[in-house]
Amino acid sequence: MPALIKKEDTVRVISGRDKGKTGRVLEVFPDKHRVLVEHVMMSKKHTRPNPAKQIKGGIAERETPVDMSNVMLVCPTCNAPRRMGFREERDPQGRRLRSARVCRKCHNVLEK
Repeated sequence: MPALIKKEDTVRVISGRDKGKTGRVLEVFPDKHRVLVEHVMMSKKHTRPNPAKQIKGGIAERETPVDMSNVMLVCPTCNAPRRMGFREERDPQGRRLRSARVCRKCHNVLEK
């Protein structure tokens, strides 16, 4: 089965401390069932200065992964978080070409 959430998708957080935030998916970790969303679940990382590697010390903020069950894909046509389904696209001979993600409400294909 194809992936429901892919890199560069727009998602909205539906539960947790960042509920309601919308962001772009930076990375997907399917084995851990997590996604990294831009500007969501920000945490502070303390770094030591390392002059040899040109690293300044201080406190840096970065994103931490969120569970996939806590985010919902945003449909570009509805512009709202929607459930997604799959539709098989076939050629005129009936052979399966690909499986495309579709919005359950407006039935538009999500692939570019």
